[in-house]
Amino acid sequence: MLEGKKIAVLGVGMVGKALISGLVRSHIVSPERISGSTAHPESAKLAEERLGVRVITDNLELIEGKDLVILAVKPKTVPKVLAEIKDSLRCEQLLISVAAGIKTSFIEEKLGKPVPVVRAMPNMPCLVGQGMTVLCPGRFASKEHLALAREVFSAVGRVAVVDDEDLMDPVTALSGAGPAYAYIIIEALAEGGVKMGLPRELATELAAQTLLGSAAMVLETGEHPALLKDMVTTPAGVTIDGIMALEEGGIRVDLIKAVMAATERARALNH
Repeated sequence: MLEGKKIAVLGVGMVGKALISGLVRSHIVSPERISGSTAHPESAKLAEERLGVRVITDNLELIEGKDLVILAVKPKTVPKVLAEIKDSLRCEQLLISVAAGIKTSFIEEKLGKPVPVVRAMPNMPCLVGQGMTVLCPGRFASKEHLALAREVFSAVGRVAVVDDEDLMDPVTALSGAGPAYAYIIIEALAEGGVKMGLPRELATELAAQTLLGSAAMVLETGEHPALLKDMVTTPAGVTIDGIMALEEGGIRVDLIKAVMAATERARALNH
């Protein structure tokens, strides 16, 4: 669906760069059909050299003639950018926002016209093409608009859709913040390996690849994680002793509480 479409990325930060790189690398969009913007000429020049696409500092020039406009600026900058582009943005253009905590209704109100808006919550692994993005359509977004947004984020990982925007807060807490939880688990497992004599580099590789492979098993088999856990846990074997130690430490409750606490924080930041 993106064939022939022109894309503007407002804000070539971490997410903006990941999207541009993913789209170009996967040949979904040619470099001449995607361009971005930054606030300063120096950063624009550096981004242009790194990404191989046009990067400028003028947002109004950037969105002119584009089919998709991706709003990838920091949440606190969103009102300023919307005020800047609202008169030039056309209702035929699709606006995709990746700004955390910014509701589609807020964007629609600031624009003051029926521009289709899709809210997206990607996560850090988008940088290596293994991201998880959840989309939520705004009031004026059609199924076709949602399909376009899905294709954009499919270039950097998996994509899911929710219709209830209230669910974007737990999404932010789980998949948005989730990599941080995973890094703590990887670090802790590696420390355990080091404690028992493994070289640190090897222990980290074992921990990271084990989580990566385990996650792939869940996604590719479709089996419940509990069933896969039971397949690893043989009677009177090594694994059950490790599980007992984890359960005694309260790992399940701690992870559930982490998602709960992060969800409440996400709700407090909503605009």
